[in-house]
Amino acid sequence: MPDETAQLVSDAGRALDPAESRLLAKMPLHAITSVHGEAGLRGRLFLEIAQFPAADRGRVMDALALASRLHAGDRRQREPYVNHLLRVTIRILSHYQVADPDVACAALLHDAVEDHAEDIAPGQGREGAVAVLAGQFGERTAELVAALTNPVYGSGRDKDEQYREHVTASLEASPWARIIKASDFTDNGVGVIHTTGPKAVRLAGKYAPLVPVRSSLIARPDTPLSPYIKVRVLAQLRAAQERFTAITATAADSTLL
Repeated sequence: MPDETAQLVSDAGRALDPAESRLLAKMPLHAITSVHGEAGLRGRLFLEIAQFPAADRGRVMDALALASRLHAGDRRQREPYVNHLLRVTIRILSHYQVADPDVACAALLHDAVEDHAEDIAPGQGREGAVAVLAGQFGERTAELVAALTNPVYGSGRDKDEQYREHVTASLEASPWARIIKASDFTDNGVGVIHTTGPKAVRLAGKYAPLVPVRSSLIARPDTPLSPYIKVRVLAQLRAAQERFTAITATAADSTLL
């Protein structure tokens, strides 16, 4: 492992020897999460960005540091929320073969404005938070984060319906945001299967209607993924749909008992 990459991993609090690095580079993301936790996911991210120029590596590291600080108190099921952000980003870099530092930064920060606008830009709202991100990480990264940020929904209509309308419209307009959202959606689909009770049923009902929409958008010619990767992403979306169907079917069966 290059000295520079070793230092990046060391900065995350866990130095990996060459044998560990080779193994980490090949492990599935769920296995890294289970075996090594957050430290392993950070190490895998640093391996993925080793090819970037130094300035871009630094920018991705800064995005990770900000995301870690903003989401320090957040949890996703039984794990730190930053694990989700790391998996979303690593999947894009590794599985989708997108070597783009702007996209990597946006993936790490895709929930930052929606969840922590006040921490980013106190008193300036979401627009102010997006402007701060633009100053720190560039206009393109900030525009992608804005496209991935859900609005504050009105109280007069079903929130899940408003969510689906917003996602469809924003992804229609932003081909690169589709890629981040596909990875986010894939990770959420995996997470739902580990959720129990009414929450799992509600989330499955929220996400399932969007699978055909996302699949159609990923398949479009202007989505910047290779044909091979599109096939892979579409397969992941089908797998997520199968999980949602299983959850809702199980809930329906339980009501008949």
